[in-house]
Amino acid sequence: MTKYIVEQPTPKQAAFLLLDNLEAFYGGAAGGGKSSALLAAALQYVDVPGYSAILFRRTYGDLTLPGALMDRARSWLSRFPEVRWVEKEKAWVFPSGARLAFGYLEHENDKFRYQSAEFQFIGFDELTQFTETQYRYLFSRLRRLKGYKVPLRMRAASNPGGIGHDWVAQRFIVEGPKKDRIFIPARLEDNPYLDIEEYEKSLAELDPVTRMQLREGDWNVKAEGNMFKRSWFQIISARPKVRRMVRYWDFASSEPTKKRKDPDWTVGLLLGEKRGIYYVMDVKRFRARPHETERIVQQTALLDGKGTSIWIEQEPGSSGVQLVDHYAREVLKGYAVRGNRNTGSKITRANPVSAAAEGGRIFLVRGRWISDFLDELEVFPGGSHDDQVDALSGAFEVIGKSAALDAVPIGVGEGQSYWETAG
Repeated sequence: MTKYIVEQPTPKQAAFLLLDNLEAFYGGAAGGGKSSALLAAALQYVDVPGYSAILFRRTYGDLTLPGALMDRARSWLSRFPEVRWVEKEKAWVFPSGARLAFGYLEHENDKFRYQSAEFQFIGFDELTQFTETQYRYLFSRLRRLKGYKVPLRMRAASNPGGIGHDWVAQRFIVEGPKKDRIFIPARLEDNPYLDIEEYEKSLAELDPVTRMQLREGDWNVKAEGNMFKRSWFQIISARPKVRRMVRYWDFASSEPTKKRKDPDWTVGLLLGEKRGIYYVMDVKRFRARPHETERIVQQTALLDGKGTSIWIEQEPGSSGVQLVDHYAREVLKGYAVRGNRNTGSKITRANPVSAAAEGGRIFLVRGRWISDFLDELEVFPGGSHDDQVDALSGAFEVIGKSAALDAVPIGVGEGQSYWETAG
């Protein structure tokens, strides 16, 4: 083992380093020592003249994060005065002339920057952040002279999840055993250098899907259809007394047509909160023309009462502002109407709700809407509709703002002020 591997490899890392086949994959759970395993593998043959290795992350920023590949390599190699860092080339040069470089593939076509390069080792850290075409293209850069004793190696490490979850799982978990693609699974318990107890506390704050992926290295659990489970929601018979309520509207509907038989729905979800416990009290879900939609929204506001805050999902651009303006001035005069700009992906917005549901903090008040509601949540985001999930995520996000909102008037309609959130 080269003297430049300054950490004693764990048993799982040692198994990874002893492989001499073309393709291997390390990891699964977070904290299993993936980056160190990759770096050590890249350094194995730096005493051989002409040896060239490269380690990839998706972006340059990923490479330079504290504890990431470049930082870790610096902590290992800077103690050896004979090893030189060449800043312009982002590479370490060894006395033998061997090189260890660092690269990134932020955009799909970045792979072509390496079309004239030659490596005997290529490593991908967090492989599920890359596309399959990027990964497979780099095989064309693996080559050596005839008679050269160093094995050609493509090595990767990653947790489950990310844009490349499916293709990575297919390549290594499903097809791997039959195609000599070796997978070395590693978990927290396999890394004695990590403070497992403290890291466990951090992982406990994650939503259930991400936690299963990172804590257990579970390649079968995915965001598709695993963010909500029916068993997490307890159904109660009567509405409790709560401190505050919001009715959150997501206007995303149109009537069915011959060409579009299953359009999105308009959804208005009523959510209450008391002492950190949330109650979904009612869900209005329908498809209607604009005039009929306005009538239903007016009727719902009357039934909810003025003690209920009304929030409207505000789409990007001027049309979203105009929709909130129209409802505040014309449809819901006399009520406080606020727009909520959606930011982030649907999955990102649903993560906090998913965590609360798994923790037993979301209750459903019995009603005819519950079956459709749970059906949609159970398959999200793999189902054909996500309107109720969007409304739930939005209501969960804004209910904390409704009590102590620092409201800024942005318009007045016949004596009725209304507000828009700042972000």
